[in-house]
Amino acid sequence: MSAAAEPIGALLARRWRDPAAWMTTADIVAVLLAASLPWSTSLVGIFGVALVVVKLPTIDASDFAASLKRPICAAPIALFALALVGTLWSDARWGMRFYAVAPTAKLLLLPLLFHHFRRSERGLWVLIAFLASCVALLAMSWIVWFFPDLTLKARGTGVDSPGIFVKNYIDQSQEFALCAVALAFPIVSLAREKRTALALLLAALSLGFLTNMIFVIVSRTALITIPIMLAVFAVLHLRWQTSVAVLAGALVLTALAWGASPLLREKITSIGQQYELSREGNVTSVGERLEFWRKSLLFFSEAPIKGHGTGSTEGLFEKAAAGQTGAAAEVIRNPHNQTLNVAVQWGVLGVIVLYAMWLSHLWMFRGEGLFNWIGLLVVVQNIFTSLFNSHIFDFHEGWMYVLGVGIAGGVVLKASGTSKAPPSDAS
Repeated sequence: MSAAAEPIGALLARRWRDPAAWMTTADIVAVLLAASLPWSTSLVGIFGVALVVVKLPTIDASDFAASLKRPICAAPIALFALALVGTLWSDARWGMRFYAVAPTAKLLLLPLLFHHFRRSERGLWVLIAFLASCVALLAMSWIVWFFPDLTLKARGTGVDSPGIFVKNYIDQSQEFALCAVALAFPIVSLAREKRTALALLLAALSLGFLTNMIFVIVSRTALITIPIMLAVFAVLHLRWQTSVAVLAGALVLTALAWGASPLLREKITSIGQQYELSREGNVTSVGERLEFWRKSLLFFSEAPIKGHGTGSTEGLFEKAAAGQTGAAAEVIRNPHNQTLNVAVQWGVLGVIVLYAMWLSHLWMFRGEGLFNWIGLLVVVQNIFTSLFNSHIFDFHEGWMYVLGVGIAGGVVLKASGTSKAPPSDAS
């Protein structure tokens, strides 16, 4: 019987039993997930669940179980397990305890992504989809900067910043910073291969992201972490003579940007200004962060081994805020530091697990090549932005970490498991 004459039921049944069809479906869902991340939280949640569902039929149970013993998989699972077990000694109401468990659940997708992209040939598709989606968001950011009424952000919400079409300036800055710096590797590689046209195109995209952050909108966290990420690239992928030249050029461009961009000057100078205002008793974002960190260290010192339990942070701040004024009266669930967020809830145990996850993922990307670079950059960005935020637990940045590490890690594991990875052209 020809394929054209095959009954639709038989065709669907055959496709249902075909592992290759499920692999392709999982690849498509991963592409859609990455493409939706800059735009929507709802779609990310839907595609995240869909990815788990379509991945399950392709899993080799024995191989997958063996992979869970590796630190790169065991550490994120352990962080979720600790959050779940930590509900048992928390004083928070049960709804808050499970609410605090939820941000760690996305880490369970990491072992599935490692497993899938060790077999898939389409890891690059997913990363290109994310880049293309960020380029589209970049275009919309410029459009709404010139035509603010086109934004989808509600007015008067406290987050309606110029140049923001959806979500907020912190999420957008993390995306743009990651794309701008990640493109450095293929730009250098293509230039060394004399593929000048494509190298110039990617350089223009990278410059477009940076220009948007200089003149339109940027978070202070991104301004601090971009030089760190660029320094990592220079150390790993450029000769020292080239690094010196790049540093000199960067200093010149920074000076020009400083003179041309009121936004850049305001973002940098406001840090010191807000600190001085906070010392005088005024409420500022810098002063609030310092107060959050001070209190969190105090909470940690009260229960240093296993912490106060999952979801306990808000209750602790409520008690500490009683009778206070100004920044000391603020009640929050997130102390705006990933280490302190973990330490308050799960003590030293949680901090050890968190750092074990970061270090195991850094070690995985110690090799050469595009995917090693992207994976390393995602981890480095997350570690340093987590000094000022809880970016593993935050929805957007947490998903950036899971997708970036999971996809790049799977491809890297595939290369290391089959043959020695070829040397990078950018090394």
